[in-house]
Amino acid sequence: MKRVHVAAAVIRGADRQILLARRAAEQHQGGLWEFPGGKVEAGEVVRDALARELAEELGIEVRQARPLIQVHHDYPDKQVLLDVWEVSAFGGEPHGAEGQPLAWVSPQQLDDYPFPAANQPIVTAAQLPERYLITPQGLEPGELLRGVRQALAEGVRLVQLRAPNMFDAQYRDLAVDIQGLCAGKAQLMLKGPLEWLGDFPAAGWHLTAAQLRQYAAKGRPFPASRWLAASCHGAEELALAAQMGVDFVTLSPLQPTQTHPDAAPLGWDKAAELLRGSNIPAYLLGGVGPEHLEQAWQAGAQGVAGIRAFWPQT
Repeated sequence: MKRVHVAAAVIRGADRQILLARRAAEQHQGGLWEFPGGKVEAGEVVRDALARELAEELGIEVRQARPLIQVHHDYPDKQVLLDVWEVSAFGGEPHGAEGQPLAWVSPQQLDDYPFPAANQPIVTAAQLPERYLITPQGLEPGELLRGVRQALAEGVRLVQLRAPNMFDAQYRDLAVDIQGLCAGKAQLMLKGPLEWLGDFPAAGWHLTAAQLRQYAAKGRPFPASRWLAASCHGAEELALAAQMGVDFVTLSPLQPTQTHPDAAPLGWDKAAELLRGSNIPAYLLGGVGPEHLEQAWQAGAQGVAGIRAFWPQT
């Protein structure tokens, strides 16, 4: 069965809302909502196909777009490759040129709309930011609180509280305080034993590679309404993350780092190869910073994660 190559768009308006279209009843997966787009013709460049399809379907001209995620999905009757781009600037007023209903929705509202199964990683990618801040180790709780407060003021929207050298009780107390700081501003990801899950219902959980190997076969430890992430370092762990149904991963180390000098770096080419084999939104980690965002997107990543590169200079 030949895999159908589709160019699709997460189109963001000036208010960051996202444009959806509803599939006609007679179409494959009819009646469900989708991110606009259509088939890539033989020999056609993906971005050109996207621009053509959006002009035909919505009457808009794409002015700014970049890769977001690629998704391979096998339906019983069809195999698809969704080549998804984020469109952040366009000309014209979108309208259903083919009679299809349209809706502008917030990223959070995406969870309320029924999509084809292949679209779930796109929904996640559309909801996640491009930067993932991981807190440095070795800081006192007061320093961590000040740094997180400043990072939130600077627009960070995804924070992992990583403090491997803290006593459990101290970490848990700090998690309560930082959860309060993040409320309404950013998603907090915690680390630790899964027995703690019930104590922090508003937080997501970031699994270590060891936890991923231990728990993957059991599936998600909590419902899809909470974020679940995992640390991955190669194809085997990416496959375990998919088996477990995690929402996103970090893939590391991309380049040599001070914190893990003995770890063999993946390099950009290997990272891109691994991401092509995975449908999970991934942040590249290790020796990268904001200046590597464009390169990360071209490699197929959601964005970049970092410790020192994103930690405010308080």
